[in-house]
Parts: sequence; C-alpha cells; structure tokens
Amino acid sequence: MERCVVLVDAGYLLGAAASLLAGEPARSRISVDHAALIQALRERAEADTERQLLRIYWFDGAPDRVPQPEHRRLRVMPRVTVRLGALTRSDGRWAQKGVDAAMHAELTELARNRACSDIVLVTGDGDLLPGLMSAKEHGVAVHLWAVQAADGDYNQSEDLVAEADERRVLDRSWITRAVRAREAAAACPPQPESQPEIAAILSAPLPESDGDRPRESRVAAPRNGSPAAMDASAPASAPGIPGAAPDGTEDGSPGGRNGRAADGTGPADGSADGAPRGVPTPKDLAGLGRGPAAPAGPPPPVPAATLRWSSDRGWIDRGGGPANPPESAALPTLAQLTSAEQRWADREEDITAVSGDPFEVGQVFARRWKDRLPSPAPLRQLTAEYPRIPHRIDGELLRYAARFGLLAHKDDQIDERDRYAIRAGFWREAGAPAASPAPAEPSPAAD
Repeated sequence: MERCVVLVDAGYLLGAAASLLAGEPARSRISVDHAALIQALRERAEADTERQLLRIYWFDGAPDRVPQPEHRRLRVMPRVTVRLGALTRSDGRWAQKGVDAAMHAELTELARNRACSDIVLVTGDGDLLPGLMSAKEHGVAVHLWAVQAADGDYNQSEDLVAEADERRVLDRSWITRAVRAREAAAACPPQPESQPEIAAILSAPLPESDGDRPRESRVAAPRNGSPAAMDASAPASAPGIPGAAPDGTEDGSPGGRNGRAADGTGPADGSADGAPRGVPTPKDLAGLGRGPAAPAGPPPPVPAATLRWSSDRGWIDRGGGPANPPESAALPTLAQLTSAEQRWADREEDITAVSGDPFEVGQVFARRWKDRLPSPAPLRQLTAEYPRIPHRIDGELLRYAARFGLLAHKDDQIDERDRYAIRAGFWREAGAPAASPAPAEPSPAAD
C-alpha cells in the first residue's frame, strides 16, 4: 500500500521539546496545541515521504492507563490512534512502562501486513532497533525524525540513526508552531483566582446571619506557617472549595460535623471553648492586641454560616442543622433522571466528544442534570444552595469526573485545582443565582 504511517513516542517528542524550549525535560514546562501539532506532523510526513497519510499513532503513558484530557482530545481527531502504556512513579520520577513494547509491536505488524510503504518514527529509543530492522526486511522505508537537541546534546540512539533509511530533524522553528515554553512562574496550572468563574464561587457572600461577624472570625488561623483566607485571593496552597471533602466527611473536619469530636462531647481538636477549629476567640484577639479583653463567662455563640471547607482543614464553619437539609436530600441524582438509552448516549458522548477538561466535565454533568429535570423546582432548590453543591449531587459529580482521570493523585497529592474547575463548570452551566434586579422606578401617574 502506497501510504505512510507516523509512530510518535510522545514522551520523547514533548520531553525533547521541553528541553529545547524551557531548558528541562519536564512536560509541565511547555504548553502544547495538539491540533496544530498533529496537523504539522501530517503535513511534514506527506511531504517527506510523498505518500498519503494512513494514520498517526500516538504512544504515551498514563497512570493506570487511564486516558488523560490530552489523550481524549487526541483520540477523537481524524487519522489519530492513541496507544497508552502505564505511567509509574519510582524514586521521585515518573517512568513509562510498556510504551516501547507497544511501538515495537505496531511497527512490526504494520510492516508484516504491508499496510504501508513508509513509516515515520519520532523517537530516540534504541529499544526500537529490532522493530526498525524487521520493518526494513519487509520492504518498508523507515524515516527517523529527531527533535533538535538543546545545547548540542544528542537525544537519539546512534544505532537507530545508523539503521534508518532517511533522517530528518525537527528544528526549533518547526517545534514552536505548536509548542510554547511557559514562564517559570506559570509552569504550574493557573491559580484559581485567575479564572473568573472559580473566583466568583469562592468570593460568594456569606448569609446575613454571618455578615456582622468580624473579619478575623472568618479567616483561618495559620497552619504550617501559611495563612488561609477563604476568599478569591486565597493562595493555591490552601484553597477554599465549596462542596464535600475528599476524605468522605461532609464538612472536611477531622472529627465530623461542626468540628466536634466523634462522641459529640467536645471539639475534635480538644479545645475547651468549643469554637470552630482555627477561629480566634476574643481572648486570642486580646492577647494579640487586636481586640478588647475577653469578658468573664462562657464565650458568645458563633452565628451559623454556609459551608466553608479548606483543603488543609484549617477551619470549618457551618450551621447546626442537618448535613443535608430535607430539600437538598430530595434533589434527584443524574442516575435517577437517566434512562438506559440516555445512559448509552451519554457514554458515547463521553468517549467521542468530551475532552476531559475539568471545567468542561462540570458543564456536561450539569447540562444533563438540568435538561432531564421534570420541573424547574429542583433547579431552584439547587441554586438556593450556591456556592455549595449538595453532597449527594457533588459526590455523583466527582465520581463522573473520575472517569476522565481527574482527581487522581498527581505528584502524590490530590489535584485541588481540578476540583475548583469541575465545580465552577457545574455552576456555570447550572446557572449561579444572579443578583436581584433593582426595583423599577415608579412611573408617574397619568393625569
């Protein structure tokens, strides 16, 4: 068959691009326009081989072989097939397992079946040398592409280079058509405050019963040496996230609801005053020179407030009512609203159309839930809870997000930024309650 096939080792291509553009092979140091990259690979392959493209195979690693958002975007592109190996962490570094074996198997199978006349390899791993030699023996021309090395380093196996029929170098100008280096401060994903939809959720006002509380009583005491203010300007290391806690408790406090001990006899942290953990008392403020001396007698009761949860569990403050009010507990779940036919269609859409971006995942879930409601009443009940997502809905939302590889352990920590984005996308689609319109001016009475 007079066609060409491209086999891409994504770890090599993107790691070498990161070394070239950012000075280190960490893929987090670059941003990739995958659509532009695939188009550039196709155009270059057809020009170099003078053959029409059959397919691009994209080989990469993923934790537990679960497709990540970038893999989901790639696998629905025309003429692209994604093959995933395992991604494991050893000695503090991530390593791909099974990617080379998969590339070797695909290379030899394509050549044996004469599925193409030319194969382009984008890799530097010498482990593919036997597969390359086998492909040549079956009459296939093998083109080896390299990424321009940084600082004169050599990033390909010399034996692989020697055996290839043709060799090309993808230089800096070609790479920068689809890959950009991130600034050092922006190498990490954007902070929640840089996304207006997320900032709007986090800066939602407390109810009137909480409005008269002093600012100090609404700010967490420092933990691990860092303050944690529960507003849109809070640092990313201690985000305030509306919703349920990841450890299964509904308010995120170590001892259960309202920071009480498991037996209900006192506060979970052993404090004697019963105040929410991390909230300074008048006595504390007096000791800091920030308030009057504490009067004798028991401390005043703390007013009720909406759920405010911090990932470092610095404090939790919620009303004394049930964890799920009757109205919230009566809200139908998406599973209850979905028929068998709709479930099949949802799965089809998830596989073929949903990229797995956290914000998009929240939007898709909310759209399905809202569109299948039998009446607008449950939606009104939901928006009354803003910015908190009722526990049973929130749990179902996060389980849905887990299908896309979100909320997994990344660098040995739960990615809280994904939680921000998932819930922000949910509220964007569900419709956060708008401010009440100003009353209209009375029209002058007619004469």
